[in-house]
Amino acid sequence: MNIKEALLEDKTQNKAKAMQVAEYACLSPKNFKELMHCFLSNDYRLAQRAAWSVSWAARKEPAMIAPHIKSLVAQLKRVDVHAAVIRNSVRVLEAIDIPEIFHGDVMNACFKFIESPVTPVAIKAFSLTTLFNLSKIYPEIQPELTLIIEERMDDETAAFKSRGKKILKAMGK
Repeated sequence: MNIKEALLEDKTQNKAKAMQVAEYACLSPKNFKELMHCFLSNDYRLAQRAAWSVSWAARKEPAMIAPHIKSLVAQLKRVDVHAAVIRNSVRVLEAIDIPEIFHGDVMNACFKFIESPVTPVAIKAFSLTTLFNLSKIYPEIQPELTLIIEERMDDETAAFKSRGKKILKAMGK
């Protein structure tokens, strides 16, 4: 399978194709690298379509994403990509053990996402969980996380409120 062609062959993205690509990517590190190449592409539509597959593949085979964590974290700083790229990057990060070298960059990006009123809700929700996971290692970020959740609770979506309440409860707040 040529992953790039597979991702772009349909007029619209669909779950079946994204899953097929993810399954194929999980067959070998070479295939996963090809998927990551599409995900990191400057081709807006290709990166958008690859994002969903990367998320599923990384959750199915977390060891496959390990060599690509640096690139995944770098995506969090980009403003020239589709929101799906950021959303699925944070979705992967909430589900894995992030290498210590990236903790600071990930925390900075996630705090920025949850503080911004224009960040899409799914990115905020995944960022909250990622920050909560990192707060187990860095308990000193819990007061800031608590403050942001409590301050934004009235102005946020149901998804933010739900995730925020669960995190506050888990932190004993």
